[in-house]
Amino acid sequence: MPKHKVMTTDPSSGRELTFEILKYNPRDPHSKPHLETYRIEETPGMTLFVALNKIREELDPDLAFDFVCRAGICGSCGMMVNGKPLLACRTRTADYSEGKIRLMPMPAFELIKDLSVITGKWMDRMSKRVESWVHAREQQPIEKIERPVDPDVADATFELDRCIECGICVASCATALMRPDFVGAVGLNRIARFEVDPHDERTDADFFELIGDDAGIFGCMSLLACEDNCPKNLPLQEKIAYMRRKMAKVK
Repeated sequence: MPKHKVMTTDPSSGRELTFEILKYNPRDPHSKPHLETYRIEETPGMTLFVALNKIREELDPDLAFDFVCRAGICGSCGMMVNGKPLLACRTRTADYSEGKIRLMPMPAFELIKDLSVITGKWMDRMSKRVESWVHAREQQPIEKIERPVDPDVADATFELDRCIECGICVASCATALMRPDFVGAVGLNRIARFEVDPHDERTDADFFELIGDDAGIFGCMSLLACEDNCPKNLPLQEKIAYMRRKMAKVK
């Protein structure tokens, strides 16, 4: 049975929110996964980030979750909200009309404690897998200005560079949950970013060596939950389809 913690509030100042939050520390042999229930008063404009801080400050100082920027830029506060991966800092409690919210850690990533996961290990492994750096035959002298790039090409590159590596696309991807070696939409987006970058001199055949298998572009089942849930609204569907067509032509 879930445990309960209740904070006394003035009923005239706002509605009561009920949170069910996973509590579990995998590094503690005595810790058992369980849902703990917290009830707090909603405040105007409250986000899940604000609510979690309120819970930690007033009800449970042991509650673990991640945050840095509070502005949807760092990507640290991803979590499962009523079964959907979202950024806590950009999710308003007012969007949940029944006032009942269940929070779980994102799957596919190593659990630290409660809602806190390690996305960095996964992203580092993915970056090495897709060789996430510019490949050029000649090294660019740092004292020289890089060769000019057409503004439209630069815009296309910067558009894909808006990825904040929050892990939401991975947590929402059926393939990523079944295949730990799958590079995910974030990895395929990274390849698309370097494919359009004129500073990178790799060929389609070079990219095929990196993602031309079931752990790469051909592992995607095209369910498109990645694009549906991406907090930065990246064109993942378009780029995955584009790279799949290009890779299918490589012999």
